[in-house]
Amino acid sequence: PNCIILAVSPANQDLATSDAIKISREVDPKGERTFGVLTKIDLMDKGTDAVDILEGRAYRLQFPWIGVVNRSQQDINKSVDMIAARRRERDYFANTPEYKHLAHRMGSEHLAKSLSKHLESVIKSRIPGLQSLITKTVAELETELTRLGKPIANDAGGKLYTIMEICRMFDGIYKEHLDGVRPGGEKIYHVFDNQFPVAIKRLQFDKQLSMENVRKLITEADGYQPHLIAPEQGYRRLIESCLVSIRGPAEAAVDTV
Repeated sequence: PNCIILAVSPANQDLATSDAIKISREVDPKGERTFGVLTKIDLMDKGTDAVDILEGRAYRLQFPWIGVVNRSQQDINKSVDMIAARRRERDYFANTPEYKHLAHRMGSEHLAKSLSKHLESVIKSRIPGLQSLITKTVAELETELTRLGKPIANDAGGKLYTIMEICRMFDGIYKEHLDGVRPGGEKIYHVFDNQFPVAIKRLQFDKQLSMENVRKLITEADGYQPHLIAPEQGYRRLIESCLVSIRGPAEAAVDTV
C-alpha cells in the first residue's frame, strides 16, 4: 500500500491487453497510486496516435497519463547520451501536431517531477501511521525482552552472577509464601511439620546407628589403632549412610513444595 505503481505500456500495442494495467487494477482498483506511462509513441503506425490514451479517454486514471520517448536500440548502439535523448524527446512532443497541446506534461523529466512530488505527499501522509507502528512495535519488543529477562553472560563469572540472582529472586519469593505475602505458605509448613517428619520416622536409623554397626564402620574406615581424637573417616561413613537414607524423603518434600 505504500508503493507507487508505474503501469508502463507500449503505445503500439492494444491497451486492453496490457499486463501492467491489468495487474495495477487488481491491487489499486481506484487508481489512487497508479501512474500510467505510455512508451514507444514514436513507433506507432502512421495515421494513428495516442491522444485518447494520454488525455484519459481510453482508460482513465486518477493521475494523467504521461508519454515518454526513449532511446532506440540503434541510439544505444551509437552511444547517444541521455541529455541528447531527453532533448530529442522534448522536441518530439513539442513539434508533433497531435501532441503539441500536451507537451508540457509529457516526457521523462515531467514523469520524474510528478513522481517526486507525489512521493513527497505520500511520505507526509504515511509518517504518522509509521510513527505509531514503530512505537507499537518497540513497545511489544520491550515487553518481550522484559519477559525473556536480561542477557546471560558468556564468561563463568557472569554466569555465576546470573545464577545467584535467580537464587536470590527465588529465595525472596519463597519467603513471601512463608510470611503470608503470597498464598500457599500453610501448605509448605504442613510438608515440613508433618509429611517430612513422618517419613523420617519410618527410616530404620536404629539399625544404622546401632553400636555394632558404628563399631564396624569405624573399624573399616580407620583401622584398629587407638585414636587421640574422634575417628573422622568412620564418622563420615556414618553420616553419608544416613544421608543416603534421608535423600528419598527429602527429595519428595522438595518436589511437594
